[in-house]
Amino acid sequence: MTHHHVLRVIAKLMIPFILLFALYVQFHGDFGPGGGFQAGVIFGAGIILYALIYGVETASRVLPPRIVRAGVALGILLYAGVGLAGLLLGGNFLEYGVLASDPTRGQHVGITLIEFGVGTTVAAVMITIFFAFAGRRTQS
Repeated sequence: MTHHHVLRVIAKLMIPFILLFALYVQFHGDFGPGGGFQAGVIFGAGIILYALIYGVETASRVLPPRIVRAGVALGILLYAGVGLAGLLLGGNFLEYGVLASDPTRGQHVGITLIEFGVGTTVAAVMITIFFAFAGRRTQS
């Protein structure tokens, strides 16, 4: 792999801001544009940029594939868990109002958890797909 020093320096400066912006989009999603899907795509793109600049092997050491696979499962479980919690508390599946004593607070808690689950799943799936395609060449 050739070392492009300018790309490495710029990436080292920009990737933390990309990941921070993903968190902003994630937690600002219930107040404005954005949310889990958009944040997951931004976060996944930041990690993929890191892998493109520094190499797939380095990115796999920073974020091991087993952790990424666990992120896929945990995001889906969080989404389903919020739905089941609504059922267990006497509401419908994904009815957020029953998650807290105040329905408005329950709505906020529910949508925040759901969006976090979606963001986690989307980022982890993007990274998993990238690792699967990028690692094919090295396994041959």
